Amino acid sequence: MSCLCMSCSEKNNELFSKTDNFVESLQTTYDSYGIMNIDEFSEKTSDSLYAVTPIGRLINVKLLIPSEVSEYEKLKTELSNHYKNDKRVNDVYICAAGTIMIDCRTNK
Repeated sequence: MSCLCMSCSEKNNELFSKTDNFVESLQTTYDSYGIMNIDEFSEKTSDSLYAVTPIGRLINVKLLIPSEVSEYEKLKTELSNHYKNDKRVNDVYICAAGTIMIDCRTNK
């Protein structure tokens, strides 16, 4: 059982590292990733469970394996908890397309 929890933790660490890099780059490198050539920036986790793609000032997290709604809810909660005190992230939500969005849009 502890091995299972450890692998989940490692999986999330890699996912969080990828999303953190995009959140940071929206503060330091890019004003926006735009909507053209988004595949150029897309990254998959090494276990091929997730794809992380920046679109404009949103970061899209997609589960690459067929998943129940509860899996999306669990991941949304984990990402929300990860970013709850990060002022660069406005919201984490499940969008209508069935992916999770990390909203880094600025309030102007």
